Amino acid sequence: MQLQDPLARLAAVIDSRKPALGGDPSASYVARLLHKGPDAFLKKIGEEATEAVMAAKDAEHGGATPALKAKFVNEVADLWFHSMVALAHFDLSPADVIAELERREGTSGIEEKALRKVLAREAQTPGAAHE
Repeated sequence: MQLQDPLARLAAVIDSRKPALGGDPSASYVARLLHKGPDAFLKKIGEEATEAVMAAKDAEHGGATPALKAKFVNEVADLWFHSMVALAHFDLSPADVIAELERREGTSGIEEKALRKVLAREAQTPGAAHE
């Protein structure tokens, strides 16, 4: 199974619902979110992230039963979906995220995080890039 295929298909549906492409906010949840703007879909991302965390904690403390695992998967699916709406708003796709994950492949997470901190400090320090 190619992971990107279902994500690419979903991204195409989300793109087709953009109000600028004729998506009708009265007939489409995605079009409504995009029509309302970033505050609407970013709020949903926050809600879904919180629900995913709570479902994971329930699974951890409830013995990770099939029902609790399914609840966690459902919440992660909601989180991914709303994140994909945000990606579409910025004319990005799951392929962009997958490319970033592939770029990171083989890099220690600890090293990656440390490098991001260094780059962030350099970006905040005027002239640091020229030293």
